[in-house]
Amino acid sequence: MNRKYRLVVLAALLLVISGYTIANITGRVIDFFTGKPIQGVIVTSNGGVVQTDEYRIFHFKTNGNRIAVRAYGYLKAEAVSSSQEIKVVPFRPKALYLSFYGIGDKTLRESALNLIEETELNALVIDVKGDRGLIPYKSSVPLASEVGAQRIITIKDINDLMKSLKARSIYTIARIVVFKDNPLALARHDLAVKTRSGEIWHDREGLAWVDPFQKEVWDYNTEIAAEAARHGFDEIQFDYVRFPDATGLQFSLPNTEENRVKAISGFLTEARRRLVPYNVFLAADIFGYVCWNLNDTYIGQRLEDIAPLVDYVSPMLYPSGFQYGIPGYRIPVEHPYEIVYLSLKRAKERTRLPSIRFRPWLQAFRDYAFDGRHFTGVEVRKQIDAAEEFGSDGWMLWNPGNLYSTSADGLKRKRPSV
Repeated sequence: MNRKYRLVVLAALLLVISGYTIANITGRVIDFFTGKPIQGVIVTSNGGVVQTDEYRIFHFKTNGNRIAVRAYGYLKAEAVSSSQEIKVVPFRPKALYLSFYGIGDKTLRESALNLIEETELNALVIDVKGDRGLIPYKSSVPLASEVGAQRIITIKDINDLMKSLKARSIYTIARIVVFKDNPLALARHDLAVKTRSGEIWHDREGLAWVDPFQKEVWDYNTEIAAEAARHGFDEIQFDYVRFPDATGLQFSLPNTEENRVKAISGFLTEARRRLVPYNVFLAADIFGYVCWNLNDTYIGQRLEDIAPLVDYVSPMLYPSGFQYGIPGYRIPVEHPYEIVYLSLKRAKERTRLPSIRFRPWLQAFRDYAFDGRHFTGVEVRKQIDAAEEFGSDGWMLWNPGNLYSTSADGLKRKRPSV
């Protein structure tokens, strides 16, 4: 017996003695209802990751006893590693947004839950790190306490909350505001975006931002994301994953398009790597015009670079946000259907990704850019119809005040059970 062979045998014996055995697994993931196998499914086990191939088969070598799978347009699932066939259930999230304060306010939270109970809604987007950089529940990430991101707690027990949402079969999306982070910037001046004179820069809301080039900022946000995944969120959604839309600012690297795109893509790549063990979906919010602009919109968001790095791209397709309109539609608030449908179509053509890889944010708030019209049932329903006819992975309604209603938002009521 040669030395190399002896070492292999010894390694195998040690694995058996310690309770681990390496298994070569081959299987497939199928649609729960049709029984048809699915291509491109992400399969993870014990930190490793593969995808089903063109024959809709996965091949895995693992010493774990569980396999986790997720597929675009389906709920994630788990099975024992000996399973050769894993079933997943089709699902399209139809979500409301609840802010840092909204999720903690009993009236707003119960109102949203009642709407989910009564209508086609089935999902919630919840601030896990909100626009002001605060985390609503007690976090175990040390830096969160150090910088003051825990000074207000609106969720007393995150585990109880998640348990209650799961009991209602609500799909949960953790929204994490990344580079707009007032507490971190003020506590750590070395990480803050600065003016030409070297002072901390503040945006129109008086809030400071952190430098997207800084690896420590990446690590802080990916730690928060991993914690949210451990608490049971189905999906992590990064918002403000961009540079500030302002000029004359100082960063730790030159503010060129190449550097900006590398920073945003680098962060999302690191986040994806960090979240592999949790079998959680990953999404990124982008400006609506990013679907149309061929450059990075001067904020690091270039569509072709971001789209392959996340499971779902979430463009903010609020008609009020298209101040210059789109080709053929100069006044976007008069054409909510066209704004949503044509923007998604443009993004699909550019990325060559299937429709299921997109899930848009839709406007459920009063116009602020044109004529001040209220976006109520008709306008909201047109946006929903556009997203659904495009074939997106559901949609999300944005109202910063968390004020939603069946009649005002054009939501369909659930069919009565037979």
